Amino acid sequence: MGSESATHSLGEQYREVRATTSRLREPLSEEDCTVQSMEDASPAKWHLAHTSWFFETFVLEAIDPNYRCFHPEFRVLFNSYYNSVGDQHPRPRRGLLSRPPLHDVLRYREHVDEQMMHLLDPRRNEPLPAGIADVIELGLHHEQQHQELILTDAKHMLSCNPLRPAYHRDLPSTAPAEVKPLRWHWREAGTRWIGHEGSDFSFDNERPRHRVFLDSFEFASRPVVNGEYLAFMEDGGYQRPELWLSDGRATSLDKDWNAPLYWEKRDGVWMVMTLAGLRKLRLDEPVCHVSYFEADAYATWVCARLPNEAEWEVMASEVPEVEGNFIENGLLHPVPTPAGDPESGPAQLFGDVWEWTQSAYGSYPGFSPPEGALGEYNGKFMCSQMVLRGGSCATPRSHIRATYRNFFYPASRWQFSGIRLARDGR
Repeated sequence: MGSESATHSLGEQYREVRATTSRLREPLSEEDCTVQSMEDASPAKWHLAHTSWFFETFVLEAIDPNYRCFHPEFRVLFNSYYNSVGDQHPRPRRGLLSRPPLHDVLRYREHVDEQMMHLLDPRRNEPLPAGIADVIELGLHHEQQHQELILTDAKHMLSCNPLRPAYHRDLPSTAPAEVKPLRWHWREAGTRWIGHEGSDFSFDNERPRHRVFLDSFEFASRPVVNGEYLAFMEDGGYQRPELWLSDGRATSLDKDWNAPLYWEKRDGVWMVMTLAGLRKLRLDEPVCHVSYFEADAYATWVCARLPNEAEWEVMASEVPEVEGNFIENGLLHPVPTPAGDPESGPAQLFGDVWEWTQSAYGSYPGFSPPEGALGEYNGKFMCSQMVLRGGSCATPRSHIRATYRNFFYPASRWQFSGIRLARDGR
């Protein structure tokens, strides 16, 4: 009975996650789904196919040697980076895949879903093969990552269109809010535990749980907002080399950065591209779409720093529930800090914007990737990237926890990435 109940629950999760992905695709035209606006992004059509490829490759083919794949060429076209599985179509050229058409990709999803739902049907009265439930759960969280990427990649793609079209014109907005002064939450020095523990889902890079020593530190009560970042810009922040890391300064000059991604000035007024189209910049919202380099330069400008990921996790572990502005809220844009007492604890740790940390992405002590192709999921990327924490307005709520480690290269800006400040203890 317990096994049947677990299978039923996993089937419901599968149905819900796959349906959410389909809903996210609906506002996009067939042409939208094919465009790749930069090498870091992928067409929505590719995301739809790749997430189906994952279940076909690591579940359906793994348990049934007689399984007939939907199309043999899809094994290469929609493999992302799993060298153990075989060849991949080059990532920078995913936008050239005008064929298969979107219709065939949707048929592919239907084919995989039919096979998966049969596998997860509790009426089969047949237990799943050993370890397959864990692979399916990993696949669902993998798809939730791609749900966020569908939105971030679509936003970048639409921003490249001079018409500045909206992903969804009728997204709700929030009322203006008073920006309360930044407060600082002090924590004393000592040994802390970080990393995931327990039997519920986590990625391999969140484990094992281990001890760290932290000196005393102060942690900002909220994220940095647009008005504060605009003051940095008006004080020559992008032109002052003393504020920037060497690589950040070189990148900023090379890419001609003078504002966060999606900001543009029209008739002397700052505007910002959102998933609801172009609109006037609001000073009360968390600054978003900044790189690690910009976040670090801003922190230097205000005589602070970015938190390390252990400090961030210590603060987040004090929050009783993961609550915030996530994809389920339907806003798809950061919102002002909710009203409340800033002395009670840091606000907006979850949702709204991913928060850069000063921590390089690497393995925890005792980390060991899984055997086989799925061992390539996280471990081989532990080089030259920085850790972000907390999720964003485009992240599914059930996908985030205090121990979750996201990672991007320090020049990346197309994700919903923002700034949380920290200081050494006083």
